[in-house]
Amino acid sequence: MTRLWVEFLAFFVGAPLAMAVLLPPSALFPVLFFFTAVGLALLHRTPGFRWSEVWDGAGRIGWGFVGAFTLLTVATAWAVVQATAPEQMGLLLRLNPSLMLAIALLYPLLSALPQEIVFRPLFFRRYGALLPSGTWAPVVLNAAIFSFAHLMYWSWIVAAMTFSGGLAFAWAYHVRRNFPEAVLLHSLAGIVVFAMGLGAFFYSGNIARPF
Repeated sequence: MTRLWVEFLAFFVGAPLAMAVLLPPSALFPVLFFFTAVGLALLHRTPGFRWSEVWDGAGRIGWGFVGAFTLLTVATAWAVVQATAPEQMGLLLRLNPSLMLAIALLYPLLSALPQEIVFRPLFFRRYGALLPSGTWAPVVLNAAIFSFAHLMYWSWIVAAMTFSGGLAFAWAYHVRRNFPEAVLLHSLAGIVVFAMGLGAFFYSGNIARPF
């Protein structure tokens, strides 16, 4: 149990703090890929875990849930852009549609999938014994930790949006037992964020630490 706590704190507290305080923003993807590789190795060694689990829900995606989540994400992104930087609305789509297309194609594989591996199967399967009981408590804790992992952006907007998204992703995986659905939701959320004009908040090149 002590070893699990050490791993848990290293993954979900230590790494985000290091990224937010110590490491340069350019280290984001190398750190993400490193921890994804370590997470894959730990998952492989987790008693009772089968790799076939990650595809179990591919044939039972809740398309109504996915559609409602996407519409809510679009509405939220629109409201945030209008309130903070209305000139950014759809800017990437208008000025650089090729880049937007590249993001739409690559974000699911290079960003959403690695994050989902670490924050959903690794979190719930390997560290399940450390989590609170019940249905909602582990989901809320997972969303809070997922939001904390984005501390490096030093933005309350990013914190709020990743917490809200984290609730949906965790619900899809932990309650609906559907990892493909969680990856799909995360992918759609990321694409919407960039398409609507919120990409500046999630772009590591724009990070400004408050110290």
